Amino acid sequence: MSQMLHREIVAEKAIVYTIHPVAEKEEAPRAFFNHTFELPTGVYIASLACFMTFLATMVVGFGNPELGIPMAIFGVFFAGFYGIPTLFVKESPEGTNKALSWGQFRSRGINTLTGPLPAGEALAQVMVLPVLIVLWGVACVTIAALV
Repeated sequence: MSQMLHREIVAEKAIVYTIHPVAEKEEAPRAFFNHTFELPTGVYIASLACFMTFLATMVVGFGNPELGIPMAIFGVFFAGFYGIPTLFVKESPEGTNKALSWGQFRSRGINTLTGPLPAGEALAQVMVLPVLIVLWGVACVTIAALV
């Protein structure tokens, strides 16, 4: 649950970092960000496959040439949503940003803002929306075919 944090409580427990000028030949410390979202690669591929299945269902089900532009726009968005995090992981310094293996994912789960989640619950949270979107696409095409 969320709770109100007063300024005094935060100031008491917070760790404050200040940035100091660095000498000419020294390199500034670089911040580390985990861009893998602590999920295995297979989960990304499965969610992208669900979205692409939805687009394919719409194209095959409605088959209108006027859908070409919206589908191309969706394709560009999916390329950005899945391509940019992939580039972040590939371009990271060696060994700092690796996706979890299935074994690590199953044994550790992931950490969220509300606490740690086991692998099954995390997988359910990540995949419920893509699967529902595919089912929604199938329902739309089925309704359009029957009406």
